[in-house]
Formats: sequence, structure tokens, C-alpha cells
Amino acid sequence: MAGFAEIISVLDQADRSVTLFINSFSAPWSDAFWCFITGSRVWYPVYLIIAIVMLRRLGWKRGLVAILATVLTIVACDQFSNLIKNAVERLRPCHDRYMVEHGLNILVDKGGFYGFFSAHAANCFGFAAATLVGFRSNGKSRCTPYAWGVFIWAALIGLSRIFVGKHYFGDVLVGAIVGFFLGLIISNLCFRILARLDRRFRDRKLFSIR
Repeated sequence: MAGFAEIISVLDQADRSVTLFINSFSAPWSDAFWCFITGSRVWYPVYLIIAIVMLRRLGWKRGLVAILATVLTIVACDQFSNLIKNAVERLRPCHDRYMVEHGLNILVDKGGFYGFFSAHAANCFGFAAATLVGFRSNGKSRCTPYAWGVFIWAALIGLSRIFVGKHYFGDVLVGAIVGFFLGLIISNLCFRILARLDRRFRDRKLFSIR
């Protein structure tokens, strides 16, 4: 147990150092940029546009399943993050005296006390993974430009949480991994259920014709 505690201590100190290093790149123009993109409400029109494109490109049935899978992913990421935050109880860097005394830039309201892991990072990477699976579900395109764009966007949102002082680098990294895999699992599961329902419907229709 002592060895494990030492490993955790080393990882925690490394996380603090990396977070302070990233957070130290501060300038008026960049601070304004990170404060702008870190807000969730500014992205609502983008989410609406993507949902409309899904419906037009995939058809109403696949489009609705893709939207449902995305919503379920975000809810799962958000609730799982809250569960882990309350269980782990790791203070956000903006509430940590060591981080503040070592020059942490805090650009927004401090918010809740606990930050492991980042719900913002989980939600954004979950959204990226789920919507990408949705767009690829019709098998007509790999959507490479969209994949690049949406994951770069998710990475920038994750970085913004470090720059505004709300999360450690480790919070964001773990959140990104959790969100990515939840997005893949939930969206693929939803489309498998849709495929099974389609097969059952076709089978019953053929049987009734006979």
C-alpha cells in the first residue's frame, strides 16, 4: 500500500506541474479566447446545426437514433463524472492553495470544489465519438474532415478547462478517455438495437404477406 501511495503522490505532483506549465501561457487575447470557448451555451447553435445535418443526411430514423445516442452519451458522461467527483473528492486547482500560491491563473468562477474528472472533457469527447459513429452509420462516408474538426474542437474545450483554472491536466485526460469510450459504446449499442428492430419488422412483414 505504501508503494501505491507513493506512485499516486508522484503522479499527483507531476499533474500539478504540467497543469501549472500549461496554465502559465496567459495573455489578454488568449485568456479571452479560452473564456469564450469554455462556456457551454455558446455551442448550442452548433449542436442544433449538427442535429439538423444528421437528420438530412441519415434520414429521420437513423438521424433520431444518432441524436438519441448523443444525448444519452452526454447524460452518462455528466452523471458518471459527478459520481466520481463525489467519490474521489479531489479539489479543483482553483481551490488548491498550493496551485494558487504557485501562480495559477483563474479566469472564471471557481464553481464546485471537486474536479476529477472533467465533465466538460467527457461530454465533448463523448459528443465527438457519438456523432462520428452516427455519421458513419450509413456506410457511405468515413467523414474524415468532420472527425478531425470535432476532435480538435473537443481537445480545445478540454484545454480551456486548464487555462481557466478549473481542472488539472489529469482531470481533462481522464475525462476525454471516459467520454470517448462511452460515446463509442452507447452509439454503437443504439445502432445495433435499431438494426435488430429493423430485421424483426421485415421478418414479421414478410410472414404476414405469406
